[in-house]
Amino acid sequence: MTFQVDREAGLAIRQTALNNARRVVVKLGSAVLTNGAGLNREVIAGLAVGITALRQSGRQVILVSSGAVAAGRQMLGRSKGGGIREKQALAAAGQCTLMRTYEEVFADSAVMVAQVLLTHDDLAHRNRYLNARNTLFTLLDWRVLPIINENDTVSVEELRFGDNDTLAALITNLTEADVLVCLTDVDGLYTGHPGVDPEARPVFTVARVDRAVEKMAGLVSGALGTGGMRSKIMAAKTVAARGGASFIASGRQPEILQRLFAGEPLGTFFMPNQQRMQSRKHWIAYTLRPKGDLVLDAGAVRALVERGTSLLPAGIRAVHGKFGKGAPVQCLDEAGQAVAFGLTNYASDEIARICGAKTSAIETILGYKDDDEVIHRDNLVLREQRDIEISNIEYRTPNIEC
Repeated sequence: MTFQVDREAGLAIRQTALNNARRVVVKLGSAVLTNGAGLNREVIAGLAVGITALRQSGRQVILVSSGAVAAGRQMLGRSKGGGIREKQALAAAGQCTLMRTYEEVFADSAVMVAQVLLTHDDLAHRNRYLNARNTLFTLLDWRVLPIINENDTVSVEELRFGDNDTLAALITNLTEADVLVCLTDVDGLYTGHPGVDPEARPVFTVARVDRAVEKMAGLVSGALGTGGMRSKIMAAKTVAARGGASFIASGRQPEILQRLFAGEPLGTFFMPNQQRMQSRKHWIAYTLRPKGDLVLDAGAVRALVERGTSLLPAGIRAVHGKFGKGAPVQCLDEAGQAVAFGLTNYASDEIARICGAKTSAIETILGYKDDDEVIHRDNLVLREQRDIEISNIEYRTPNIEC
């Protein structure tokens, strides 16, 4: 299988990545942090020792932690289930317990902690994205351990990351961390589901996340978490695009972080991409969610893909959705396949009026001209550069044919 690397070569590459890592993001899932009775303090205390050891080795560490909802269920004695309103209330109650537990276990090592709660909206707005980055860097400079979780108490469907694997990947890239370690309740990636496939074998090193790797993950979720193996693989893919390495390993193994960084062949290592995507383009490609579609003719598709040009109105054939100036959109070919993603210089109703027209006609049609391009190439990322599946998006406004 072409995505895999020879084991010995893979072990050498992973050790180099670990030795060179100066900033590490550790993601702890609910399946690791909790048991049937709620938070598993013994496991949390053991992981705190490992995180402290990484800090003492001269590395900066950021912790992305699940567990608030499970802690809330324990505290309030609520059974599993319920809708988003109930989960938001459980998270509000459980986040206090979760942070108090972290404060107590890290106090033994004199490590101060800070709570950071984020929604997807915080990272989708560039100014707030940069503010979050500055806050995290300040905490790291102060030797304070940032503990990040999704702000479940205010998140609605449009604002949710979906799972903390995605959040951890975005934080890794936000802070330019070198390594993401996702600790879960499984040992790593297997060629099949080890519970049902007797031929399933562990995968030690993944050179590139392709469809074969994604297919291996399936869509099986854990008992407590919202993300399964697929979400962790997509997190690794997101991190690789910015030149970072990732690991998926079992957080239930004793001293997992110490052993991993000492070189034991544990978990699955995902190699970084050789070509590193620019920070702004990575933000466009992986953090933003498209608000609409622009359908392009064949000439415009060739211009974007083969010549790396900006998108001009003459090549646009249709507009799907309603969005404002500066919104993230997908560019589709006439068969409906995603070609590129970018930020528009015009709102959807303006694009509907100028699509198919020459640049010189924009001012005549609109009465003004903000830009020659609908999407400038500096704000555009090709599909092949992003190389990630996009879910079908339903828009509440009619499609506009030009």
